[in-house]
Amino acid sequence: MKNLMRHIRQSLSLKLGFSILLMTIPIFVAVLGILFVQSRQRIKKEAIERVTSVLNATTERVNGIMGTVETATNSNYWLAIENLHPDSLMTYSRRIVSINGNVNGSSITIEPNIIPEYDSYFSAYTFRSGDSIITESRSDSVLDKDWYRRPCELGIACWVDPFDSNEKDALSAPEAITSYCRPLYNDEGQFIGVASTDLALSELSDIIQTEIPYPNAYFVMLGHEGNYFVHPDSTRLIEQTIFTEADANHQQDVIALGHLMTTGQQGAMTVDVNGRNCLVCYRPINNTDWSLALVCPESDILSDYNQLNLIILPLIIGGLLFILLLSRRVVTHAISPLSRLLKLSKFIAEGNYDEQIPTSKSHDVIGRLQNSFAIMQQSLRQHVGEIRQANEESARRNEELRLASIQAEEAIRQKNTFIQNMTHQIRTPLNIIMGFAQVLSASIELPQDEMKNISGIMKHNAMSLKRMIQMLYDSSETGLSEELSSTNSEEVSCNEIARECIDYTAEHYPDMPITFETELDDTLTIRTNRLYLMRSLRELLYNAAKYSDGQHIRLHLSKTGTFVRFITEDTGPGIAQEYLDQLFVPFSKADDLSEGLGLGLPLAKRHVTNLGGTITLDTNYHEGCRFIIEMPISA
Repeated sequence: MKNLMRHIRQSLSLKLGFSILLMTIPIFVAVLGILFVQSRQRIKKEAIERVTSVLNATTERVNGIMGTVETATNSNYWLAIENLHPDSLMTYSRRIVSINGNVNGSSITIEPNIIPEYDSYFSAYTFRSGDSIITESRSDSVLDKDWYRRPCELGIACWVDPFDSNEKDALSAPEAITSYCRPLYNDEGQFIGVASTDLALSELSDIIQTEIPYPNAYFVMLGHEGNYFVHPDSTRLIEQTIFTEADANHQQDVIALGHLMTTGQQGAMTVDVNGRNCLVCYRPINNTDWSLALVCPESDILSDYNQLNLIILPLIIGGLLFILLLSRRVVTHAISPLSRLLKLSKFIAEGNYDEQIPTSKSHDVIGRLQNSFAIMQQSLRQHVGEIRQANEESARRNEELRLASIQAEEAIRQKNTFIQNMTHQIRTPLNIIMGFAQVLSASIELPQDEMKNISGIMKHNAMSLKRMIQMLYDSSETGLSEELSSTNSEEVSCNEIARECIDYTAEHYPDMPITFETELDDTLTIRTNRLYLMRSLRELLYNAAKYSDGQHIRLHLSKTGTFVRFITEDTGPGIAQEYLDQLFVPFSKADDLSEGLGLGLPLAKRHVTNLGGTITLDTNYHEGCRFIIEMPISA
């Protein structure tokens, strides 16, 4: 030990090494501490992002299932209003359950004396029992049922809180269910009943628990009063709330979380759950006053981080030994003459930046100083080059800005052209409608045929306006988002939709003959979105009626392999060869003075493409226009 101390006192390198080590230890420890704190915060931040992403994806799945139930109800309730007959109501109720696998039950309940033969409530309801679907009727009072009373009081469609279907007001099989309820009103605005569709709480629970980010994470769903609708502990469901077991003195964070969720807030916070700190991310569910939360224990989130504690001590010891050895090596270098370095430094200071300072192979202080000057000189030369490059880059960007300005001016010109075109297209039918409206308001008695002709012209122009407005809406970001979020799971009869499109075209062009030919059975259906397929087919028929000779329009349906073909064909001027490249480009027209906005065919192509099909122009047909829509047949 004495010899070691004597060696340290006599060795300048060791003295300087230990001095550097003593100065380095606080910095080293502080850097490690900051690293661990920052790492912990980064892990928590990434955990929040990950948990939020899983929560958002789960919420979208829940919204999708609930949206299916809403669509099943909303697409059939008007049929019940128009056909207030017991057999019809039972048929519609059964239809909702049979074609929607997520639906557990459906009820259509009518007020007393609305159906002539019933002076009390009439309810047609259908529910699943095992693999069977049962449809029954009943006539007991439903005023005390939440699924009937709430939409009646609110006057709008709504979801009611889940309830145990073993209770007397249940409609479907015995399990916890929630219902989407829609009030029914007749044409006079009189309340006549409620259409209700059930969704099993277990169905939502299975969907919600599909994906969890950590082994011990779990989902919780609360109602507007804090009741548990989804929880891993099934004994808490429906009856218990988040506030039931919360101690106001020691669990203020749980109570705060409950208030945030029951008031429809969205966010993330740390909560003490049963003695464990947990990260809780929460957000409301669309069209309800419920809230969904994902609870993740911090022990799961920080499991990898905590393992770093096992290696931190060896890391500190190894780092300090490395610093000591490196310091000793640095301070043992010898001093060499400075003449050449001084001469070269003065020469460079006079502006000779290209002069190269040689590097030294020596590792002493002067050698490192010389190398530092060499690096500094290289950096200086590099910076001078960067300045030159920056000047060249500035000139290039100025040129890009000039070109961008020209493009902006062109964009403004195109915008003004579009506005002028749209104004002209809308003004023409408006002027016609207003002109005939003035004629009608002049109280001049006109012949019946002339009145019919005027009303027909006004209706045709009004429908043209509606069609243009619909196309503008579909071409907007909102219309595109609405189309992409729509479901493509409807069973659509090919022949039926073809006939409806022909009838629609006849409303615009009453005297237009359209030949309908089909090779398909009326029972053949495809799985698609009825609305957007109909809009695409209508557009092709509308254009055929508008631009052809008006006498030879044909709609032909056929089947090729796994596809159904909708072929529209007309005789007329057709489409010029030079315009084919712009055929499906939005707002492009063969003639700026021609009618239309240039949106019909682009929107039709977009609708068909989003539905998984194709639309093409048959260039081998030269008698007019022939468009072919191919849609896949559902498996």
